[in-house]
Order: sequence, then C-alpha cells, then structure tokens
Amino acid sequence: MINDEVLLSYLEELAERLEILVRDENINLEESYCVGGLCRIEGKYILILNAKATVKEKNQVMIKAIKHFDLSEIFIKPVIRELLDGIKQDIS
Repeated sequence: MINDEVLLSYLEELAERLEILVRDENINLEESYCVGGLCRIEGKYILILNAKATVKEKNQVMIKAIKHFDLSEIFIKPVIRELLDGIKQDIS
C-alpha cells in the first residue's frame, strides 16, 4: 500500500490539474471537529483542509472532493484511480 504522505502529494497534484486550490487552514470550532471540505467561491473551487487533521483524514477529504469532478479526460495514477473508483462504488 502507498504511504499516506505520498498519497497526499499525488492528490494535491491531481487537485491542481483540476484547478482546485487546496488550502491548509486552522479551523477553530469549539464544540466540534471538522477536517475540511470543498467549496466554490466566485466560480473557483477551493478545498479547505484543517491544518490539525491527520494526513489520513486530509486524504479522505481530498478523495471525496475529487470524485465529484469529471476525471475521464485526464491521466490519473492507477493507485489514485483505484481509490476514487472504490469511493464511487461505496456511495452508489
């Protein structure tokens, strides 16, 4: 299996190719914990990740966000493709 840090790097590269801005932010919520999520501001996609989240949590947020985009026309590393396909099957 692939190292979590390497996976995060691959996902960040893919997000950049999809024109998703990825930002690590300090999210301070007193009563709950949020690892981040995808939003769209002025027509641009921004994926906000909680700087305090683990690498594994960041990977999960990124995979869930990226799976919503049309990936049919771009090359994706096979390990990433497998993860994305697995997520799509889980939500079907």
